[in-house]
Amino acid sequence: MPGRLPDPESQIAFIRRLPKAELHLHLEGTVTPETLVELSRRHDTAQLDLAQAQAVYRYTDFTGFLMAFKAVTERLRTPDDYELIAWRMLERLARQGVVHAEVYVAIGVIYYWGRSDVEPLFEGMERARVKAEQDFGISATWIFDAVRQFGAEAAARVFQKAAEMRRSYPSIIGIGIGGDERRTSAEPFRSLYAEARDKGLRLTAHAGESVGPEGIWGALNIGAERIGHGLTAIHDAELMGILAERQVPIEVCISSNMRTGCCALVADHPVRRYFDSGLMVTLNSDDPAMFGSDLENEYRIAQDDFGFSNEHLRELAANSIEASFLPPDRKVDLLHQIENAV
Repeated sequence: MPGRLPDPESQIAFIRRLPKAELHLHLEGTVTPETLVELSRRHDTAQLDLAQAQAVYRYTDFTGFLMAFKAVTERLRTPDDYELIAWRMLERLARQGVVHAEVYVAIGVIYYWGRSDVEPLFEGMERARVKAEQDFGISATWIFDAVRQFGAEAAARVFQKAAEMRRSYPSIIGIGIGGDERRTSAEPFRSLYAEARDKGLRLTAHAGESVGPEGIWGALNIGAERIGHGLTAIHDAELMGILAERQVPIEVCISSNMRTGCCALVADHPVRRYFDSGLMVTLNSDDPAMFGSDLENEYRIAQDDFGFSNEHLRELAANSIEASFLPPDRKVDLLHQIENAV
């Protein structure tokens, strides 16, 4: 495959110049070790130093990642905490040329920690979102994420809160299920997804990350409009055909799949085969602070390791806009911006 462009600085400049959306991004996964130290100073009796915080982010498998995610979320306790991490996330995204982000918020985890006061915490995120739009021109919407292994009853609480709060906060755009696929299939959430759709929420689902193609079939069967990860679709020719025919957006997260051990070798990652097979591929960073990457780097990986040309990157950026839950007129405007940028 082709190597890096002769002038790496030109490559980076081109990627940053591309207006693009990030569609698979967990707010809590954007917390850097430095910010984790800051949160620890706010809340912990035995405070973490930077070396201890960095150690939290070292793991070798999917279970280790979930434990790191837990270590971050247990230190997010106040509206100011959420405002801080949302602001820093959006500031970093804007520097990478991201014009729109649809961000997962782990509402299911907030409830898990025994918190019921979601609204004040959310208001912290909203303050950051509004200020970032004013300062950087970046738009953002929120996807309330349930934890699948906590069960359907816990997910119902998350989805009901999304529908309830959306009446006051139009920035709440959809719902999803994350967590450990190995423990719970999508089927128990079928009726909840139908109810959420009827209430005007858009539907996403993590699927085919740590289980086989059956996880993706399950997500499609409950009505998911986008597939988070979709790593194992490559093992089912019929499923590949359906995804291509229906143009179901796939939220590809290359570095994430490598760091969690869901994909053993970068050469084995199916992103290029998906693209060449006509699937609607989008690139995303998932939990950038935890995986040592960001969206800009994911575009560089696509070019350096998988031979995507600048024109391919432009198509990926356009896919990210088309696959978003933005209104049609905003999509048209951003697609025009991509054409003008290149």
